[in-house]
Amino acid sequence: MSDHIKDVNDADFEIQVLQSDKPVLVDFWAEWCAPCRALTPTVEEVAVQFTGTAKVFKLNVDDNPQTSQRYGVRGIPMLVVFKDGKEVERVVGAVGKSAIVKMIDRQLEVSA
Repeated sequence: MSDHIKDVNDADFEIQVLQSDKPVLVDFWAEWCAPCRALTPTVEEVAVQFTGTAKVFKLNVDDNPQTSQRYGVRGIPMLVVFKDGKEVERVVGAVGKSAIVKMIDRQLEVSA
């Protein structure tokens, strides 16, 4: 993992994501998923852009079935934005950087 993206798992999801004081982007992915791997550099760019204002995590769906089931992960990659402990937006599939940035920006505007 990079300096800007951290791994999150079933055990620490509550603390890292749901109790965060900032908006959080979670990238639900798997090692075998080619679109997931292709999306990683884009998610990294977004993480760098929002350093200090939002958090970015990756959750491996194969290793963390509890959280994946809780959020109804049916297709990956799936990007979910959480704010104040609640899911506020999600997108399934490899999307462009601008779409991801807009998802986070909307949550930052709400809290401004």
